[in-house]
Formats: sequence, C-alpha cells, structure tokens
Amino acid sequence: MNAMKRFDSFLPLIGVVGLIAVWSLTVQFKLVDPVLLPGPMETFRALWKGMTGGALGVDFAKTVWRTVISTAIATVIAIPLGIMLGSWERLYRSVEFVIDFFRSTPASAMFPLFLVLFGVGDKTKISVAAFGAVLVILFNVAYGVMNARKTRLLAAKVMGASRVGVLVDVMLLESLPQTFVGLRNGVSLALVIIVVAEMFIGSQDGLGHSVFEAQQLFNMPEMYAAIFAAGALGYGLNLVFLLIERYFVHWSGK
Repeated sequence: MNAMKRFDSFLPLIGVVGLIAVWSLTVQFKLVDPVLLPGPMETFRALWKGMTGGALGVDFAKTVWRTVISTAIATVIAIPLGIMLGSWERLYRSVEFVIDFFRSTPASAMFPLFLVLFGVGDKTKISVAAFGAVLVILFNVAYGVMNARKTRLLAAKVMGASRVGVLVDVMLLESLPQTFVGLRNGVSLALVIIVVAEMFIGSQDGLGHSVFEAQQLFNMPEMYAAIFAAGALGYGLNLVFLLIERYFVHWSGK
C-alpha cells in the first residue's frame, strides 16, 4: 500500500516524460521542420539562459506582478459582492443575465473599450484581466452561498442563530470550496488575458511581449521558452491556490 502511495506521487511526471518523448521523436524524425520546432534541449537551454540573467526573467516578473495585482483587485471586489448576491437570491437572478453575458464575452473583445477608458499602459492590461476574473469569482462565490446545505442552515436556525450568524458561520463556510474554485479559475483567466494583452497592446515587456517579439525575429527557441515560462507560471499559481484551499478547506466534502 505504501509503495502504491509513493508511486502515485510520481504520476504527474508520466505526462511530462511522455510529452518530452513525443517532442524529441517528432524532431528526431523531422516530422516537423526543425527550424519551426527546435528540440527540447535547445528550448530548455534558451529557457535557462533567459531566466538566469536574460530578458525572459524580467518579462516573467512583469507578468507575475500584473497577474497578481489584477487577481487581488478581482478578489477584493468579487467575494463581498458574490456573498451579497448569493445571500439574496432574487437580487442575483435580477443581474444574472448581465453577469453571464459578460462572463461569456471573450476578454479580447473588451480591449477596445478599456483602451478608450484607460489608454495604452498597465492600467488597461490589469483592468481587463481584473474584469474577467471578477465575473468568474463572483459567479462561483454566489453559487457557493446559494447552494449551502439546507440541513446545516435549518440546524443553525433551529439552534437560534441570528441571520448574520447563519450567513457568517454557515453560508460563508459552505461557500469556501466553490470560492476557491472561482479563485483558481480567476487567476488562470487573469494570466491568459494579461499575456494576450502584452502581445497586442503596445507592451514593452512581459511574457506575451517576449513570445511576440521572438516570433517576429524568428527566434523559435526563445519563443517556446517564453511559452513554457507562461505555462509554468499558470501551473504554479494554480498550485498555490490549491495548497491554500487544502489548508483552509480541509473539511470540504466531509
């Protein structure tokens, strides 16, 4: 049993090894032009060089900063608003169409509007990303509150808990698993929007700019290195929220 558990901890590596193997074989047998798709070693060398003293490290830090700021803004706005709307279901139903409409609208379609409002610069990138993340987090928080288990709500009311007590001690705790789902989706969406914005909104730095510039210069190893850095950043941010969730919401589903 212990051996099986130790083996389970290595399961995520199987996909990584498989990806690198398929990539290496594709390059080795020239199934794709090697100029367009360099080998894994060449790409990882470019990644290491860029992250340890190269421009890629600076671009990585810029993208992290923008993503963290936009997610923090979205969290501060969306969680209280989601709790309020979720605890008052009629109010949520009255604005549900607006939330779902903008949640379903591609963020790239909102760039012109935010460019008019904030001009070219970090304000536009961060505000668009925060806007997209707010809707995702708000939706999950509101539904987490609305779907709080009725038995616990009834038990709290029978025991004489006040309306505020039911909201704080039951609804908020019940909504936490769904809230963390919203936070993980929100930070992933914020990163995607930031990288796309860095590619197309006159940016001078960031991973999106690094990908775009390397593609324009036909520097394929650096382009794939920047893509891998963005992927690693997204995986890392999601992992951080997952670890926080497991620490604070360890009772989820019990």
